[in-house]
Amino acid sequence: MTHNLLGPEPTLLPEHTDAQAALDSGTDPSAVAAEHPDYSEAWAALAERALADGEIVAAYAYARTGYHRGLDQLRRAGWKGFGPVPWAHRPNQGFLRALAALGIAAGRIGESEEHERCKTFLAESDPAAAEATGLK
Repeated sequence: MTHNLLGPEPTLLPEHTDAQAALDSGTDPSAVAAEHPDYSEAWAALAERALADGEIVAAYAYARTGYHRGLDQLRRAGWKGFGPVPWAHRPNQGFLRALAALGIAAGRIGESEEHERCKTFLAESDPAAAEATGLK
């Protein structure tokens, strides 16, 4: 990823080691989200599972929750509403996956403006995130 030398520094979200370890060990994302409701990756996993199961409204709700939890954390980390959010930093991936799932679900329910907004936001955060999540 290239950065504008005059632009903002990349925003890196903090680690959530307990929640991440739980997900990585196969704990159901519902249980992880219930125990760690601020962990976007659990909400993203729930949204992705719901999308795969054709439960689009549930996916939208899960994704929106993960997205908003991630936005709160981005702001606390110094993000001012723009600038890079690198995919390569694992703690950022939950937010970026939730954003992608929100865009996909929005597109499937015909909310085209939200779909486009999410697609643009994801690409501006990090083109690698758009590539990794398939929302391009």
